[in-house]
Parts: sequence; C-alpha cells; structure tokens
Amino acid sequence: MTKIWRMFVLFMCVLGPAVAQEKIMAIGTDMQIDSAALDRWSAPYRGWSYWPEHVIASEPKIPGYESFHNTDCPTVYQLPGRPNLWYMSFIAFDGHGYNSFVAESDDLIHWRNPRLAMGFGPKGEFDNGGCVVGAYLYESYDVKAPRTLKKHNGKYWTLYGCYPRQGGYELRPGYEGVAVSEDGLAWKRAKNSPILSIHDADCGAWESSCIYQPWLVEHDGGYYSFYNAAQGGTEQTGLARSSNLVDWTRHTANPVVPVRKGGYDEQFASDPKVFRDGDHWTMFYFGVGHGGAHIMIAFSRDLLHWTAHPEPLYKAGGNPSGLDKQYAHKISLVYNPADDTYYLYYCACGKDGRGIGLITSRTVN
Repeated sequence: MTKIWRMFVLFMCVLGPAVAQEKIMAIGTDMQIDSAALDRWSAPYRGWSYWPEHVIASEPKIPGYESFHNTDCPTVYQLPGRPNLWYMSFIAFDGHGYNSFVAESDDLIHWRNPRLAMGFGPKGEFDNGGCVVGAYLYESYDVKAPRTLKKHNGKYWTLYGCYPRQGGYELRPGYEGVAVSEDGLAWKRAKNSPILSIHDADCGAWESSCIYQPWLVEHDGGYYSFYNAAQGGTEQTGLARSSNLVDWTRHTANPVVPVRKGGYDEQFASDPKVFRDGDHWTMFYFGVGHGGAHIMIAFSRDLLHWTAHPEPLYKAGGNPSGLDKQYAHKISLVYNPADDTYYLYYCACGKDGRGIGLITSRTVN
C-alpha cells in the first residue's frame, strides 16, 4: 500500500504542473480577443452622424454661476419613474476649479434648466478644488438599458473625481471621492476622505502623480471602479474593487488598459466608460496620440483582462463643422429605443471652444 501511494504521489508531482499549466494556458487563451472579434464588436459604434453645434455651450450662462465656462465630462442618466426625461451632469471651470452641474432634456438634444449638482469642497480638504460627478450607480449596465440611477441604502450613489487646490486647471494631485443624493440631482459627500489617493499604500507607480475620473460598475454583488491616472505626462486606466462603495482596493495587475507605443493612445488611455454588451464588456475611453484626442474602444470577457482596438471609433476633427477639430474625448453613450439610435455625447474642442458635442448612430432632427 505504501509503495502504491508513493507511486501515486510521484505521478501527481510530474503531471500536476503540466495540468496546472494547461489550465493557465486555457484561461489565457479564453481571455484573448482576436482582431476579427474586435472588428465585429466595435462595428455597431462606427459610422456617426454629426450634430453641428454644442448641445451644452462652452459658455453655458448658468444662473448664479455665470463665471463658469469650458463645459466638459458629460454623463447622461435617468431617474426612476421618469422614462421620457433625461438628465446630463457636466462640469465647468471658473478659473479657480471645477463645479458639477446638471441639465435636463426630453429629446436628448436640447438641454435646459442647468443648476449646481456639486460644488467646491471645504477649504483645505481633498475636494476643495472642485468635484466631477458622473460615475453613477445604475440599475443596469447593459449598453442598451436606460441609464436609470439605482438606490443603495435608500440613496443614489456616485463616485467623483476631485482636486485639493483652487487656482488652476486640474491642479495635482487628484483624488476620488464618493457621494450620495436624495433626489439624484444634488450631491454631497458620503465619506469625508478620498476613496483613492496617491498616498494609499497600494498606489502604483503608474498612478503616482495624479488620480482622475472614475467609472462605477456593479457586477456579481461587488463594485468596480475603472479610473485613469497619471505618472508624469502619461495617463493609463486602472481598476479598484469594493464590497460597500466606501472602501476600495486596487487590482494588482493595473493598469488594465495601458498606453500603446505608436498608437492613437500612446500618451493617454483615459476616462473609461464600461457597459455589458451581449456576452462581453465594452469600454469606451479616449486616447491621445497621432496629434489629437480620439474616442477609442476596448473589450473584455471578465472585467479584468482588456483588449483595445487599434483604430479609433471617432477621430478628432471628424465633425465637418470644425466643432471637434482639436479634441474629441470623454464620452457618455445612451441608447434611445424610441428611434433605435445611440446618442454619444463627448467633450468637443474646436472652433467654438470646449463644450459638449453630440454624434448619433442615425441622423436625428
């Protein structure tokens, strides 16, 4: 019996590593996404029609906040029980820092009634330089689902990017915070300290200079924050996870979407927006390379391993009006079943300054 047992142990010692390696190879193969799949999965998000002007102007003239301009970072959402009304949060800059605002629309084109959503944090604290809301907890992350906010513990939730200092544009270092809302329109801190900081023990070298904007995904009972961060002049996308929306731990294999030498994202791979898309996940992000900022796309089967398409979905300068001649970046994607159309909002920088542009998958009036 002893001799048989020893032979079995010896057999497993020889075979075991091979079996383990085979499993690892199988997992790795399963996570790889070939070029044919990249082309097929990205096809629905190519070939856009152009709205000729900003839907939120560079000078939005918000009542009581007329000094704020250079609108940016659109995120469209809906509230439960209001199927024909959409809200868009966006930011603007007054020379001191960012504030977040919200406007509303019943046709996804004309936006009205802009007002404050979240202003400057307390003096001397991590968000005193301004708050950028927009990483909302949604009822569904399906790419065609309504962007309806979901309550957790009786409140709506968002992650937000923020800066500690006033007096300039995105003064480093940036942080991430978490906020709540009673009505989905006005937001306040849910935690009086950042959820991600360059001072955290698990902060990586790739994010050691500044942390920027998050994107929230709920999946399988947990929460994922996809976010861009900088080391010097290079921005890449990483991932953190949480079980309660308040305490976060970074993914050990960050960045999950790195920059690519010689690519349209050779300097920045930033501002991720992630949705469930059939049997896979789709990430919209922006790349900086080849002389501009462009809208890019990447895919994953497990939310951890990502493969980016080398070609932009949309290049800066695509709008014939010159609206995005400089930059096309920072998107918000909404599907409207009433006209079977994707509405893609983005920060369009060009002939009319920095404002919120719109491209659509079908021509709309």
